[in-house]
Amino acid sequence: MAFQLVYKTGVALGGACLVLGIRRRGCLQGAAGRGIMAPPTFAGPPVKQLPPHTKKRLLLAAKVLIFALVVWFVRGTLLDAWQQLGEHEWSLNPWWLLAACGLYLLGLLPAGVFWWRILRVCGQGARLGETLRAYYIGHLGKYVPGKAMVVILRTGLIHGRRADPGVAAAGVFAETLTMMAVGACLAAVVLAVQVRDAPELFWGAVGLAVASAAPTIPPVFHRLARLAGVGRSEPAARENLQRLGYATLMGGWVAMFLVWALLGLSLWATVRALDGSAVGPLEHFFGYLAAVSMAMVAGFLSLIPGGLGVRDVVLLRMTARLLPLGAAEAALAAAMLRLVWLLSELAISAILYICPLHRAE
Repeated sequence: MAFQLVYKTGVALGGACLVLGIRRRGCLQGAAGRGIMAPPTFAGPPVKQLPPHTKKRLLLAAKVLIFALVVWFVRGTLLDAWQQLGEHEWSLNPWWLLAACGLYLLGLLPAGVFWWRILRVCGQGARLGETLRAYYIGHLGKYVPGKAMVVILRTGLIHGRRADPGVAAAGVFAETLTMMAVGACLAAVVLAVQVRDAPELFWGAVGLAVASAAPTIPPVFHRLARLAGVGRSEPAARENLQRLGYATLMGGWVAMFLVWALLGLSLWATVRALDGSAVGPLEHFFGYLAAVSMAMVAGFLSLIPGGLGVRDVVLLRMTARLLPLGAAEAALAAAMLRLVWLLSELAISAILYICPLHRAE
């Protein structure tokens, strides 16, 4: 668990270093032009600058490669989910399915706003519309192995002159782990109250909560950012990250409770789409909430693209203990939930990519 967390920390903040390193040459040249002393350089043969048309072609090739990677791995996840559904007999209520999609996308909104809030607190000028656009589209990156594509997509879609890439990537790290920490804490509380004969589930949730929350504590977070090299070439970025404190973090915890509540309702709507006789959401609300949160956190820390397999197994175990579902119903709901969420992400990403929420400059 500790190794996975350290690895994921390096991946998340390493994306910032990668993007920041790409911009370093331009930043140094701009500083020299303004009369600011640049760091000393060693004598050597002059570096040949690439022609503008070559740079454009390389940038286009990089974008095409990123797009192809995302499409390929999303395709694999989509086929796996459809294959799982093919193993069961099922009928579907499309209106409840649409409700599940809407609740999922609405549930992600507070997390996207929290990422934007982190950027604003850290002195970045990113607009809410473009931040939410980058946030939703960035979710497709989690289906690529290593999860680094999430950082690349999000930071790449935020305008560079309004948000430092290192700060933006560090914000992704803080937002994501805050979401996982809150989800694991909620699951632990529900398990402690409703399931007292399965201590392994409770202590597993506690361990996931500690592993996710510890790196987001401001002093720890600031040190990890320094170790990752954020602000090494631009001291202003490091100073901006120091503004991220406990007040912002507590606001994030409140926002993430709303996230998990709506994601739990999305699971309930999915079950209702498959079984019209399912009871209302309030009777087993905390069961749905804990099942979704525990499954997603375990899938996230597994490092497997989209948490494939791990998330489904944990969701089956949690629903068996917390919800009035049989084994076959739980397996069908888990497969359908994965398909519903993936299709929702594809739809909102296509809409926001074609019709951005901010005006082009």
